[in-house]
Amino acid sequence: MMESLRRRLEFMSGNMRILTVTQILGMFFRRMVLPYVSLFILAVGGEPAQVGIINSLRPLAGLLIFPISGYLTDRTGRVKLIALANYLTAMTMLLYVFAPSWEWIALGALLQGFMVFQFPPMSAILADSLDPKNRGVGIATMNTLANGVSMFSPYIAGVVLVLFGDSSGMRILYGLLALSSIVNATLILRYLKETVEIEKTDEKFNAFTVLREAYAGIPELLGNLPRSVKALGLVAGLGFVANGIASPFWVVYVTYEVGLTNIDWGLILLFESIFKTVLTIPCGMLADRYGRSRTLLAAVFLSVFSLPSLILARTFTHVLLVRLGVGLAGALFFPSSSALMADLVPRELRGRVMSAIGRGSVLIGATGGGTGGPGMGYLFTIPVMAASLLGGILYSMNVNYPWICLLITSVVQLVCVLLFIRDPKKAE
Repeated sequence: MMESLRRRLEFMSGNMRILTVTQILGMFFRRMVLPYVSLFILAVGGEPAQVGIINSLRPLAGLLIFPISGYLTDRTGRVKLIALANYLTAMTMLLYVFAPSWEWIALGALLQGFMVFQFPPMSAILADSLDPKNRGVGIATMNTLANGVSMFSPYIAGVVLVLFGDSSGMRILYGLLALSSIVNATLILRYLKETVEIEKTDEKFNAFTVLREAYAGIPELLGNLPRSVKALGLVAGLGFVANGIASPFWVVYVTYEVGLTNIDWGLILLFESIFKTVLTIPCGMLADRYGRSRTLLAAVFLSVFSLPSLILARTFTHVLLVRLGVGLAGALFFPSSSALMADLVPRELRGRVMSAIGRGSVLIGATGGGTGGPGMGYLFTIPVMAASLLGGILYSMNVNYPWICLLITSVVQLVCVLLFIRDPKKAE
């Protein structure tokens, strides 16, 4: 039996082992911080409008960095870029640790936005390290292990905030996140292996030339992509827009409007994590067996009903049921969308395509300020910035408006999947 299990998990070796370990460590500490970022902003003098402003700043750097990162991913390799981003992330966390006011957090968010240059190489090396027939279950396994370890993170963080207060508690959590980024960077630099052979060239790197070629080449790049890739990119992009509007305000809504405590919210996220963790690998297997597009359709269909339901929540149990529905949608969406994007995009174009439109995945119903995921392409930067600003304004006008927007975006996603997204006849 153990031998059979070992053979089934052979794909979780080499690069996949290192990627999984760093994903576990990073997610454990990120999920302590992200669900409570908005409370930290409010604790140091910010208002809901400032929450929107801060979250709109983070994607700004992507306009500059994503094209450069996509270029470097396909021409100079992936490992050093990913490690560098983690080291720099640790440095930017110090702004949060010592922030005397919300303006420091805004600066930290702006600088943190530059760290997105790790995402195209990370997406490319992940896709390269998995055989097409195992992509769904491979991505699901990595995500399940990370979720399994980090499922207690929001609850632990909620206890820390109750013990030390929103301000001091968040500074402690940001310090731990910085330390985990240093450890991850060191592991990646030492053990992660390149998946492509990079040809040495005497051509000098010029950032302005890269930016000009990247943006000038967008019409041709997108024009040559299959319709399913464009539609999948749009579905993911709409998910990031939806998260830009609503993700910073989940914790604000449930604590200020429903009346739950930080520990209550952490407990709900713990139950959601357990539920999602148990289901993710089976959902990845479903994607591999019955098709990525069918599983994706089921995920989006569920999100149409679960996400806006927070408006109706009045008790702990109501909020828990909403988040369990969101968790199921996320368990279906993540492995199917990530595997489908890898299936559809040629290996030699993955860096540029994924830097432009993302890796195809997005966290359904993200609860920690910002866009809610690492796989966003630079083409969605301006829409997400506008969405984050809009979210703060809408919440100030009426606390229900962000979730009405979630309903609208989910319906549009559903139409896109139904009409335009199909599995390829042969995976790349």
